[in-house]
Amino acid sequence: MSQRKSSKRRPARRAQSRIILVLGGASSGKSEAAIHLAGPRGPRAFVATGRGFDDEMAARIARHQAARSADWETVEEPLEVEAWFAKRGAEYRSILFDCVTLWLSNLVGTGLNESDVLARVGMLLQTMRIAAARVVIVSNELGFGLVPTEPSARAFRDLAGRVNQQIAAGADEVHLIVSGLPLRLK
Repeated sequence: MSQRKSSKRRPARRAQSRIILVLGGASSGKSEAAIHLAGPRGPRAFVATGRGFDDEMAARIARHQAARSADWETVEEPLEVEAWFAKRGAEYRSILFDCVTLWLSNLVGTGLNESDVLARVGMLLQTMRIAAARVVIVSNELGFGLVPTEPSARAFRDLAGRVNQQIAAGADEVHLIVSGLPLRLK
């Protein structure tokens, strides 16, 4: 007895993004590793959350820009990253989001509380997932350092840890960069 194949076609599944989280300490090489993980195929967007409020930060931003090839479109979006992904994410094959920690600092600076920040992170992951791109997220691992003496600095470090955990749980891959050396965690 042979079985007939159904003539009905299955609806096409929309491709989902591959989300890759890159963690590391300050100057660990995480941005360079993230560029490599983003891959060479375009179109590519670099979503930057840093603000050049002082000369040192402006120089740091310029160094990061110089390290990227000219085929990256730079998007400066310090606050509304999830809205950018929802509106423009599908236009790109690769998107590098650098960095979560500065975005978090910008959000906290607007007065958002922890539950609002974590809700925004959840929305960010959802909008990244539907972009159908390779999305590489850079974040600082703040938990390896000394315990800050200021309560507000400890609260920020703890919030950054919870945000990193939430993103890591939703990511397809997680890499830790130490002294320029990658370690794949997930």
